[in-house]
Amino acid sequence: MRRRTFLGAGASALALGGCESRDPGIEGGFTGVDVGRGHAVRDGALRGAAPSRTRRTRVVIAGGGVAGLAAARALRLSGIEDFALLELEDTAGGNSRGGAVGGIACPLGAHYLPVPGDEAHEVQDLLEELGLRQRVAGRWQYDERHLCHSPQERIFIEGEWHDGLLPVQGVGATALAQYRLFSQRVDALRAESRFVIPTLRAPFTPAMLALDALPFSAWLEREGFDEPHLRWYLDYCCRDDYGAGAAHVSAWAGIHYFASRHGFHAPGDDNADRDAVLTWPEGNGWLTQRIAQPLGDRIHGGNVVMRIAQTRSGVEVDAFDAATKTVVRWQAERCIVALPVFIAARVVENPPEVLRNAAAHVRYAPWLVANVHLRAPLTDRPGAAPSWDNVIYDSRGLGYVDARHQSLDPTPGPTVLSWYRPLGPSGYDMGDGRQLLLDRTWASWRDELLAELSVPHADLRGKATRIDITRYGHAMAMPVPGLLGRLESQRRDRGAVADGRLSFAHADWSGYSIFEEAFTRGHLAGATA
Repeated sequence: MRRRTFLGAGASALALGGCESRDPGIEGGFTGVDVGRGHAVRDGALRGAAPSRTRRTRVVIAGGGVAGLAAARALRLSGIEDFALLELEDTAGGNSRGGAVGGIACPLGAHYLPVPGDEAHEVQDLLEELGLRQRVAGRWQYDERHLCHSPQERIFIEGEWHDGLLPVQGVGATALAQYRLFSQRVDALRAESRFVIPTLRAPFTPAMLALDALPFSAWLEREGFDEPHLRWYLDYCCRDDYGAGAAHVSAWAGIHYFASRHGFHAPGDDNADRDAVLTWPEGNGWLTQRIAQPLGDRIHGGNVVMRIAQTRSGVEVDAFDAATKTVVRWQAERCIVALPVFIAARVVENPPEVLRNAAAHVRYAPWLVANVHLRAPLTDRPGAAPSWDNVIYDSRGLGYVDARHQSLDPTPGPTVLSWYRPLGPSGYDMGDGRQLLLDRTWASWRDELLAELSVPHADLRGKATRIDITRYGHAMAMPVPGLLGRLESQRRDRGAVADGRLSFAHADWSGYSIFEEAFTRGHLAGATA
């Protein structure tokens, strides 16, 4: 992947990210994820612990991320109220939880949901239930208060902000021509194959599997797409959705990013449908909080699932309760395993072949999310107005979103900026991303963030009061080349993946991690339990 040297003023500050020695006097720390709980299962610290009591329920849901919450909702829709949801963290929601810094709501992970297409009808039903969409005069309309307000996104390049994330100003005729050609190529591929979300409703043809087998960067080289600005943008999109660069995800994934929604928009394509997204100050935590609220005390936070076993009469699930420091054995008729496949393969006794196959091939991108509290708005550089999504060209991070962007109050005031840093393999590699999360101090991440965001905002250090950082060692499955082909055996039934009394539900089974994939698979598992 050829890369253009960063063109904005202060590029040297980016190169020195993480090396700032002066203490800016900003408070903060790590929050949101209890690393020790997950590692207790990995390291075997809980192995062999005897249960101190037994509880019974009809269905146990192991895992309280989006898939687990969707399964619980589906059980209730089916009239099943007797279930227990066991969640590792203190609150449910997984990578779609929300938090607050300085009293201002902000996301701890995923921060938006694209308006779903017709194939994601389970998600559409949820949005209708939550009052986010309704039928008016025979057509569906979304509540504009929850659609991303304008301006939606901008990029900082050559010392100025510009509208949109695709570099346009001053890029030259070659770039503009390749933009148009790539747009036409995506449209042609959309016409040839059905790129849909959720993927379990896509017919995986030989053509699709051929794209899956090839790295996206190799496909771009083969097709003659070598313009640096286009390649930067496509690499950014891969890091944004998959946590890894274009050389490390499949051509199917790179094309799916555009073809599964509204295509790729070249400059001047003003008549094209634009992606609309739903977003909230607390990100997708707005959704998960509302799905979780009716579940009440059926959600058991701080419970580390240690063992899942099928028995003659049902299932047994052993979980370590972090509050009481005891092991509880749950006996049930069925278990919905809404865990990442690498964890499921560790805790399910005699894991079935389909699970072992998935766990052997799914790879994960680590992520870091930092929420920066500002006592006052930042001074801006020339160009496009402050937006919801603000990206710095050719930086390690993915930019920041402003928690106050959706506010209807025009009065300037304190806010929180959420900065996203993928740590999967890319052209910005700094070593083993998962190990970096464990080894680097909060101050080191703070300094990298400040160096990057101070390029367009020189007053950031003086206005930041606190930075809370959330670390995800296994944030999302990466759609590496060949993964869809390896998962194809469990895709043929187009429904929940099951083995006896176990149903498996997680975005991992789709080969990549977005809300629609997790929710649909969780719903199907709950509807068939």
